[in-house]
Amino acid sequence: MPAAPRGGARSTSRARCLPPLFAPRCPLTVHVDIQDNVGIVTLDRPHRAHAYDRALLEALQAAVDGLRARVPVLLLQSTGHRAFCGGADLEALGQADPLDALDLLSQRVFDAIARSPVVSVCAVHGAAVAGGFELALACDLRVVGPAARFQLPETGIGLIPAAGGCTRLPRLVGPSVAKQLILAGQSLDAEAAVHHGLAMGPEPDCRAAARALCDQLQARDPVALRLAKGIIDRDTGAGSLADERVAEALLYARRQA
Repeated sequence: MPAAPRGGARSTSRARCLPPLFAPRCPLTVHVDIQDNVGIVTLDRPHRAHAYDRALLEALQAAVDGLRARVPVLLLQSTGHRAFCGGADLEALGQADPLDALDLLSQRVFDAIARSPVVSVCAVHGAAVAGGFELALACDLRVVGPAARFQLPETGIGLIPAAGGCTRLPRLVGPSVAKQLILAGQSLDAEAAVHHGLAMGPEPDCRAAARALCDQLQARDPVALRLAKGIIDRDTGAGSLADERVAEALLYARRQA
């Protein structure tokens, strides 16, 4: 859960950043808060390993959009002590068709996080699997705890990591390590993630460490932060993301044949 405020004003309404349409549908799966000029978005669906369905993704998109003009830094985390995020909800995934892949909601939401001028920090305390890994990849910085684990198992079930995994992971760790994870299904523990430059840590309390990092970031010049992030991210990879969607649509179609 979000840490207690430390002197700054706290948002009293969880749904303030969410359109009214979304707030009643998933009132407990995404918490939005602002503390000391840091936006805090917390996934809270522990009984499903924080796996996302459409409602959660829409709430996450609304939270990111709502915080965009209000804070310079965003912290993304999840509750509990087990998984950080298990990716797409399997029930929702089973109903997906090729058209869903061509307009992949998870890719759009994660890309909105990556493209946002707000600097994003992700606290990964446990397993980040499939889309959960891709959600972490969309953030600018990742802080891991000792139990963090990263895995992309999609090719084992006839799919690909289409929410940015095939595009962002090679840029962060290089093509060779990315192929080990995507093609061979290997995983990275916390120490390996830090070794390959994917994350910072490991920290005994990665949420507290990530929050401290956010405090350091928001104390820096906000214009300089946005300009620096924009220059670093100038190669947006829009073509590669489109390729991911087309490939996933073809794989969905093959499964339905």
